[in-house]
Amino acid sequence: MTAFLRQETLYIRRRSQLLRDSAREEDSAAVRNYLRLRLALLQQRYCVTLDQLSLKSRPASLRSASRLTVEGDSPRCMSRSMSIGMAQTGSQSIEGPKGPPPAGSVVPTQQAEASKAIVGGTSIGENYAFSGVHHIFDQHADSVTMVKFAHNDQGLLACSSLDGTLSICQVAEGEPRVLHTLRHHSAGVTGFDWSSTNDLLLSCGEDGAICLWSSTTGSCLRTVSDQAGAHVLSCLFHPLNSNWAVLGNSRGLVQVLNISTGHYPKGGTSKVAGQVTALTFDSSGKTLWAGDDKGIIISFLFDLGSGGLRKGKRCVVNEGAAITSLSARAWASREAPNPTLLVSATCNALLLYRVVDKEGGLRLKRKFNVAHMYQPVRSTFCPLMSFRQGACVVSGCEDCSVWFLDVERDTRPLINRLQGHAAPVLGVTFNYNESLLATSDATGLVIVWKRQ
Repeated sequence: MTAFLRQETLYIRRRSQLLRDSAREEDSAAVRNYLRLRLALLQQRYCVTLDQLSLKSRPASLRSASRLTVEGDSPRCMSRSMSIGMAQTGSQSIEGPKGPPPAGSVVPTQQAEASKAIVGGTSIGENYAFSGVHHIFDQHADSVTMVKFAHNDQGLLACSSLDGTLSICQVAEGEPRVLHTLRHHSAGVTGFDWSSTNDLLLSCGEDGAICLWSSTTGSCLRTVSDQAGAHVLSCLFHPLNSNWAVLGNSRGLVQVLNISTGHYPKGGTSKVAGQVTALTFDSSGKTLWAGDDKGIIISFLFDLGSGGLRKGKRCVVNEGAAITSLSARAWASREAPNPTLLVSATCNALLLYRVVDKEGGLRLKRKFNVAHMYQPVRSTFCPLMSFRQGACVVSGCEDCSVWFLDVERDTRPLINRLQGHAAPVLGVTFNYNESLLATSDATGLVIVWKRQ
């Protein structure tokens, strides 16, 4: 019976992957009904949230649920919201994972025939070998601080730069090209985020401005100033409701912003010790982690209805070492079925933490030596979970290379290095199926690598 249940759950998860590419907008009523049932099964068994499923594979009613309406903007600029929780309606938050899975719950296993079919019989090192450079972008005149592929999209890539601009590029369809150059910030752009439906971009900068953009037209839909008049160093959308955004500034404030109204809600601002340099949510949107330039990570519990923040746990990574990147994942690997946090810090370290409680408490699991002392280097989990033993992450590095690490290996965790940049590598991002990797450096160069 246990084996049957395991195969059943693996089948459901595999179907979710396949439908990312095959589902169409004009699906029949029977297919739409199937998709609703599949969503319900995934939420019931895995606590999978809406942001973890492909936009293309959602019913129309669910696709519109996370969209955002800006008050005062015309319908031509913004999609009408059918929000699962407009910022001031007081609606209840969607339940998600609250910590390590209970004993006896279904977790990933090595009996993963579907995953084997995806990646073939290659080793984990061969799986992250690259055939060479797919394209090089050089439209930015200063450091590209961040690169990020759109959610569940093979080739839509955004870049932010200290030259004060952002760019949106298409790298998968036809000849790679720059679709839009976004100009509104008067100083360097420090970070950005895609909305769950990819129709919006949120950016922040050293000018203290938070800008909301249409990714289809490249136009700026709204600008909000930091309430303390400080540099805004990090920003992200809430994973379940794009009406909420979270910002981190140079005065140590973690701030929730209702992006649809431009207002900061009461109870949505909290103070930490240093400049807030990195932010990330867990997949449920209930737990937020903020890293500062003093080497401390603070967890917060987020209230989806009111936008309120409540401090959780404090973790000292390394005193005086800035946290430059945070990335959360529900499972690190099939052998480590616990929520984990990947941390880049300016102490020549890439660290993997296990999330140990419902308040976002952290316990160090592994530490890796990566050349990183001065630059805002970022890292991320590789999106596909391999059937093999191990879990891979990719990180920028100040030695001008891109590092691939198996965080489950006790010895020789470095499985590959890409060398093509002539300056410290700052940003790294995979598209959803790992066919393309984009990296950026301190001179403004963006390289898109193609997997074998």
